[in-house]
Amino acid sequence: MVVAAAKSELTLLERSFAVIERLKAELDHKVVTGLAVREQHANVTTYLPNEPADAVVFAECIEDVQAVVRACADYEVPVIPWGAGTSLEGHVNAPFGGICVDLSRMNRILAVNTEDLDCVVEPGVTRKRLNEELRDQGLFFPLDPGADASIGGMASTRCSGTNAVRYGTMKDVVLSLKVVTPTGEVITTATRARKSSAGYDLTRLYVGAEGTLGIIVEITLKLFGIPEAVSASVCPFPSVEAACNTVIATIQSGIPVARIELLDEVQVKASNAYAKLALAETPTLFLEFHGTEASVHEQADRFGELAAEYGGGPSVFAVKPEERSKLWQARHDAYWSVLPLRPGAKAVATDVCVPISRLAECVMETKRDIEEMGLIAPIVGHVGDGNFHTTLMVDVDDPEDFAKAKLYMKRLVERALAMGGTSTGEHGIGQGKMKYMASEHGEEALEVMRSLKRALDPKNIMNPGKIVAI
Repeated sequence: MVVAAAKSELTLLERSFAVIERLKAELDHKVVTGLAVREQHANVTTYLPNEPADAVVFAECIEDVQAVVRACADYEVPVIPWGAGTSLEGHVNAPFGGICVDLSRMNRILAVNTEDLDCVVEPGVTRKRLNEELRDQGLFFPLDPGADASIGGMASTRCSGTNAVRYGTMKDVVLSLKVVTPTGEVITTATRARKSSAGYDLTRLYVGAEGTLGIIVEITLKLFGIPEAVSASVCPFPSVEAACNTVIATIQSGIPVARIELLDEVQVKASNAYAKLALAETPTLFLEFHGTEASVHEQADRFGELAAEYGGGPSVFAVKPEERSKLWQARHDAYWSVLPLRPGAKAVATDVCVPISRLAECVMETKRDIEEMGLIAPIVGHVGDGNFHTTLMVDVDDPEDFAKAKLYMKRLVERALAMGGTSTGEHGIGQGKMKYMASEHGEEALEVMRSLKRALDPKNIMNPGKIVAI
């Protein structure tokens, strides 16, 4: 058999070129091999080196994805899915070469089932576009990881966002998936029913798998009704500890906040300059309340009482949509806002998540590390569920500076794990955090993950070098 001979006699690069020639014959202009395009589709939003694939295929339908996977399976060549390129831990790098599948052209909204509060979309649909389409029907999709990420990428990284404290994370809002398996077949993981006890939960297996088990080509999502009333507020605090303790008290009191975000004083200063805000440069919480007019007022009043106990306030409210949009856009632009704090440095965003009762302790110890190590690392966080981020400004070309940054990130993760937390609340593992998997899960659980990978992807072609190494 020709393919068998090719497998045994050709190098990986030669096999990749054979796949490219086959795909050019099948998909023509959808296959691009120019270096600029390939580098654009490798990792560009973190400190990890750019590792481009050997070609990029702009898939336009499920059959295109199947063609790529089948060709790669025949020649045992890696396949790397790509959505919007906003991931932060090297998820879209191609350390072994292979074929990158760009899913951005698969961007149709296939169905909106208003009565059932769900929709079916292709993976290239972005969260902002989805909400633009849903708005006229009185519905919205609540997850917002900041960047205008694709829904397929959001599912693949099991993302979260500012609304997660009320509406859950991606694992909570995905009802079903269509996935192209490593053999090129298409499976559907579940129905549109809101619950089921029929068999293994394949949906949750693929949500967060980062493309290592298959390529997501269709997603069925839960939707929510647009609230009758929405109010945002900004509440300053005398210290990060006071802000965190207020968050803990808010969650433990059962106030159903939709968003509760922390910005430390460094981040507030950066956001003021970038977004032209005029906030007091002190630790601050951004909040949003959803519900009826009466319930929104009640939530805000109850929060205000708790904040006052910790020296917080007074809160400034933003009720008009344009005011709220400016506020939340400033929060979402936190990554870009910090770049002027150290011109020429690279912004390295990292996150951890801890049980809510340990939030204040974890954030305060992290602040001490930043100060003692002489780092610039503003803190922001979806603190309502114990998840916070630091954006570390690093000169990656300075070995001493880079070593200090890596030590800081290592200590941050170890601190979170020691407190019963996780190495990442929403950024995912990718390449960057593989080294923490055994510490977090234990070698036995990690071997179970490897066994799943071997069983479903025995040729190890699906985004290899991410999550687990086999």
